[in-house]
Amino acid sequence: MENSVITALQNIVVDFDGEPILTGLSLEIHDKEFVTLLGPSGCGKTTTLRVIGGFVEPKSGSVFFDGKDITRLPPYRRQVNTVFQKYALFPHLNVFDNVAFGLRLQKLDEKEVRSRSLAMLELVGLKGYERRNTAALSGGQQQRVAIARALVNHPRVLLLDEPLGALDLKLRKEMQIELKRIQQSLAITFVYVTHDQEEALTMSDTVVVMNKGAIQQVGSPQDIYNEPNNAFVADFIGESNILDGVMLRDFLVEFAGQEFACVDAGFAEREIVQVVVRPEDIRVVPAIQGQLTGLVENVIFKGVHYEMHVRQAGTEWIIHSTQASQAGELIGMCIGPDEIHIMHRSNR
Repeated sequence: MENSVITALQNIVVDFDGEPILTGLSLEIHDKEFVTLLGPSGCGKTTTLRVIGGFVEPKSGSVFFDGKDITRLPPYRRQVNTVFQKYALFPHLNVFDNVAFGLRLQKLDEKEVRSRSLAMLELVGLKGYERRNTAALSGGQQQRVAIARALVNHPRVLLLDEPLGALDLKLRKEMQIELKRIQQSLAITFVYVTHDQEEALTMSDTVVVMNKGAIQQVGSPQDIYNEPNNAFVADFIGESNILDGVMLRDFLVEFAGQEFACVDAGFAEREIVQVVVRPEDIRVVPAIQGQLTGLVENVIFKGVHYEMHVRQAGTEWIIHSTQASQAGELIGMCIGPDEIHIMHRSNR
């Protein structure tokens, strides 16, 4: 059963000094989901997060929480907490007192403050760190304190604004898994902002791809990757070969000077379309066996695979393969029907 909508944004417009930031954005966020707002810098994802949190009041449009209009409600009266990129820990308080701070503000019994704070520190993997000075912690540990402090108040929704941005790559990957584990064990809604595609695909139940203050696509990581709505999404989520083509009829498309069987239907006959082929979906074969032939211009070793740039009749292709061809070699390229994704030209 699909979870109910916990937060909804309707026709949100935000501008700063007359500069449009959000241009009539509407979005539904479901209870207990890990939702990621993904897009390049300046696309409006942090502003969207701040509208949900109550830190930015929209010029027009409405914010709903559990069906109630909370557009004018201040942040402290919302069942929402935020973890910022700069963790904003209190330097004069130790780890335990940082986490307990919000509970003490609510004048809760000290016994409850203690049990809830210790339970939260255990959840984020900091059991035994209660008396530590926050300045003596690593970046990853400080981030865990910030998360524990936000979660100890039992928010219904946790907002996270690029919280892994300051961490090194190895720690970021560990914390991605950790955040997903915390979200699942608490069964609350996480709304996460990032410009890192891999991060979004790794952690999310739902990805919201944004550009220029508008939503381009909402879907599961698999949908977003395999069935991009338009050229922006295809290009932003992983690398893509995007070519102009002609839909000859249902299940038959022409691009790169050849006809290819595909699994797409419902386009007009001879409609001009855009064709997406992911680099890992191209099979390299001897030149004589290829649907297309191309000249390898360069080869880059990427650890797990080789990235090859291949010139074919004026088009440059990117191919990812575990087998390396040589620069200057003529190769064949095969693309199966399932590996071809067709998009309407007007969606660009």
